[in-house]
This record gives sequence, C-alpha cells and structure tokens, in this order.
Amino acid sequence: MNYWLIKSEPFKWSWDQQVKKKTTAWDGVRNHQAAANLRAMKKGDRCFFYHSNEGKEIVGIVEIVKEFYPDPSDETGKFVVVDVKAVEKLPRPVMLTEMKQTKTLANMALLRQSRLSVCPVSPEEWAAINRLSGL
Repeated sequence: MNYWLIKSEPFKWSWDQQVKKKTTAWDGVRNHQAAANLRAMKKGDRCFFYHSNEGKEIVGIVEIVKEFYPDPSDETGKFVVVDVKAVEKLPRPVMLTEMKQTKTLANMALLRQSRLSVCPVSPEEWAAINRLSGL
C-alpha cells in the first residue's frame, strides 16, 4: 500500500461533503505532477484529506476505490481522476503549523511543494501524522 495526501479547499469540497457522499471522483486536477501522482495510485492506497487555504489541516483519511480514468471535465483529455471513499475522520486535525514543527516531516512533499494538490506521503510520514492526530 502507498500513501498520499490530497488537498481540497473546504468551500469547494469539504471533508463533511466527502463523508456524506461516501465515494466520489477526485477531479479537477490540472497540474501535471499531481496528475502523475493520481496515475500512480492503486486501489487500496490511503490518502490524507487536507483542507487547504481555510483550515490548513489534515482532517481525515480516504481510500482509493477506483484507479485512474479520464477526467470527464477535461476537454483536452490529458488529465485523470480516481475514485475515493471516506474511511475515517482523524480524532484531532493535524495543522500545517504543527507539521512544520515536526522534525520527521521536514522532507514531506506538502511542506516542500506547498502548491501541489496531490502528494506522496512516506510510511514514516504517515505514521508520524497518525500519531499527531491521536490514531
């Protein structure tokens, strides 16, 4: 299993909306590196769900339930989506400021490439964030 982080602005798509809908296509990604990360995702991989701009915190975990396929909203045919399913809300959100202060997260893609909307997460980073959240 691989680990990832996906970002959404809560006013566009929030954790609560994800939980209510259960499974949804993760669409609208228009950055080539982020799209390459979507293509690398496999069924069963887990992702942290991060609220960007407002909140700036990891709030939950989703699972990849369908591997990449063409993004129906992309007229160019270059970009893809994956389907994700809400798994669990973190007991306590992990704030960006807290991640920046955690030594084991110093090389995390979220912190090095802050604008990237789909990022890989190492097993060590996954474990560290789970500890910070109370899981």
